This record gives sequence, C-alpha cells and structure tokens, in this order.
Amino acid sequence: MRISRTLVPAAAAVMAVSLSACSGSVGGGDAESDKTLKIGFVSTTTGASAPFGEANTFVVDEMKSYFKENPLKVGGDTYDVEIVVRDAQSDSTRAGEVASQLINSDDVDVVIASSTPDIVNPVSEQCEANSVPCITTVAPWQPFAIRSGDKPADLKYSYHFFWGLEDVAAVYSDIWSQVDNNGKAGGMFPNDPDGQAWGANFPALTKDSGVTIKDPGNYANGTKDFSAQISAFKGSDILLGVPIPPDFTTFWKQAKQQGYEPKVATIGKALLFPSSVEALGDIATNLSSEVWWTPTAPYKSSLTGQSAKELADAYEKKTGQQWTQPLGFAHALFEVTAAAVKEAGSTDSDAIIGAMKSLSVPTVVGEVTWGKDSGIPPYVAKTPLAGGQWRPGTDHPYDLVVVSNKLAPEVPLGGKAEPLP
Repeated sequence: MRISRTLVPAAAAVMAVSLSACSGSVGGGDAESDKTLKIGFVSTTTGASAPFGEANTFVVDEMKSYFKENPLKVGGDTYDVEIVVRDAQSDSTRAGEVASQLINSDDVDVVIASSTPDIVNPVSEQCEANSVPCITTVAPWQPFAIRSGDKPADLKYSYHFFWGLEDVAAVYSDIWSQVDNNGKAGGMFPNDPDGQAWGANFPALTKDSGVTIKDPGNYANGTKDFSAQISAFKGSDILLGVPIPPDFTTFWKQAKQQGYEPKVATIGKALLFPSSVEALGDIATNLSSEVWWTPTAPYKSSLTGQSAKELADAYEKKTGQQWTQPLGFAHALFEVTAAAVKEAGSTDSDAIIGAMKSLSVPTVVGEVTWGKDSGIPPYVAKTPLAGGQWRPGTDHPYDLVVVSNKLAPEVPLGGKAEPLP
C-alpha cells in the first residue's frame, strides 16, 4: 500500500538543516554557476536507531565544503549543490512525513536516505508516489524490495545499494565454521521488517552450514525482559540476530546473569557501532558482526579521492569519535547522486532514473553497479561484505577485526574468529 501524498506542516520539532553558501545553495565556487542540484537527506539523528546516523552531520558538512569548492559539472553546465537534511527520529511514520516535506515543500530534485528498512522503505514510498528519484542504502535488499507477499515491489523511482541476506548468511556461516560448536543456534529476531526478513530466510540460507536455528518468535522492539528467549536459547552454542542496539544491551546483560553462554554470537545491527559495544563493557569481547565498511578496505571516493582510511581518519580527527560503518555509506550516497546527475546530464527526474539503470560508480564502499547481478531486482546494486569480531584495542576501547573475507577477498583479514571468553 502506498503512503498517500500529503503535505505535512513544518514545525519547530522538525530538524531541517539547509546547507547554503549563496542564496540557499551549497556551492558558488564558479561565478557562472546558475543552476542548482537540491538533495534531500532523510537522516536518523535521534531515536533508537541514532547510531546509524551518528556520522551523517560530519558527512554533510564535508560535502558542503566539497561542493562549495567543486560545483558539479553536468554536461556544459555548472551546478551548485544544496542539501536539506531532515531527521526521521528513527520512526517509520515520521520518515514518510519528512520525505513528503522534502518533495512537496522543499522541492528537492533527489531524495537520499539510509538506515534500516524502517526508514528507507517509507521514504521510497513517498518518492514512488511523487515520481521523484530516490537513492537509499544501509538495509538488506530483501526487506527493502519485498514489502508484501514474496515478490519484489515494482519500483520505478527508487534505487538501492547494499548487500543481501544471502551474503550476511554466508559471512555468519564462515565465522561459525571457525569456532567449535554443536550446530545449534538461537535466533533473536524482532518484530520489525529486518527481524521478519531475517527470521524467515536465515534457516534456509544457513542450512548447508549444518546449523539449525531455533526461533522462539518475533519479539517487540523495546522489550525489557528477555527471560523467555534466553531460556529457549540455552544449549545453543551459536547466537544470531538483528536487534536494535539498546535491546541487545539488555539481552546480553540478562543472558550473562541467567547463565546463557554461547560460544559464538553474530549480531547484526546492534553490534555495528563502537558506542553500542562500549556500552557492554568487558562482556563485549569477541562478539561478532557483519562488516560492510572498514578503513582497511582498498576503496576510494569518486568525489574527494579519499581512501577509506583517510575518510575514517578525517572523521576521528574532527569529531573525536571512533569511525563507524555507516560513515562510508553516507559518503557514498553523495557519490552515487553526483554520478547519476552527471550521467543524466540534468536534474530531470526521468533522465536521472534513466541514468541509474546501468550506473556504475567506484565509491568509498566499493564498486556500486546496477544491472550487473542476476536474480535480484534491477533497482538493487550489491556491495561487498566481510565479517569481524570486536576485540580490546589500543587507540580505542574496542576495534573491529576482520575475520571473514570470503565474499570480499580484497578486504585484508586481521585474524581468525575466536570463541567468546
């Protein structure tokens, strides 16, 4: 069901950041520039999924500076770039509302968004309803594309880049194979689009690994007592799941208190962020997760020329915070958008969509190419994926060490998977 096209009044509670240099535009480096590309960015600055948007302010500031000095060259024209940011507050309904504002009130040319199907799906729905190009990331392609039933949606204006559940299942299976275990796993799947997709697909995707997954049923986000799940998981040497960060903190502390001690735990979403891992203290050692981006990856930005390490170093120097995986993908959103507009030769919606169909961009998260992979929707481009474990670091409390590069051999290994202490 499509979200209806509505105009939502702007309110003081709505966080809108308009980055401007001259008359509301980011740019101005070329005195002859009289055209503007207006990008709307739906972010997750606050709420339960705020760690996904932790690096967004840094990236937007960097893009503001970059485009001010380097207006976009499109054919024979020069375009200033204006960026309008709105906070979805980690809420699906609000994500759709602010996307509608960007389209109907701010008149953006392209909407970009990241951070879980809860955010990117309603943003995509608004773009589809209003025939506005939409570029999204940081959500497995299945929950993005398959929104009802078992077939991908017929999307016309939405283009997505990320990996799929088949990829994360392969990475997890590779990590499990490195640690002696009894072939029994407990599945921690919340009642949200991610949890429903992971719970429905993982048993079949990991069947060849010899691991049997016990799923006690989807639980509600924000659950405070995980005793039922912990009781069901006892006797399983493997734990997997895709909880939001605060829920895993609650679960893992209760598991320790109640005597559940798996040998390996591979957790999506919650263990992607240094802040979430640090919140666990000593009990975070050797917890594992997928690695969609790392400073050790051999990729470079098509805009700034920065390597993955240079981008991470710049982030840490400016913010004083440890690098975080969504940093690379937030940066790549602007790389893809700029490449699409250049290829289109204008900001016309249909021209941009025409360019997206076969677009290929070397980004700081790897090569992003649409129309290359068979068996997936044409509006999806897959990105590389590795796996890692959190271990006590030297410069940071914990470092994410790559222990599986089966699907991304270009990403160097930092060691082998180790059992939980």
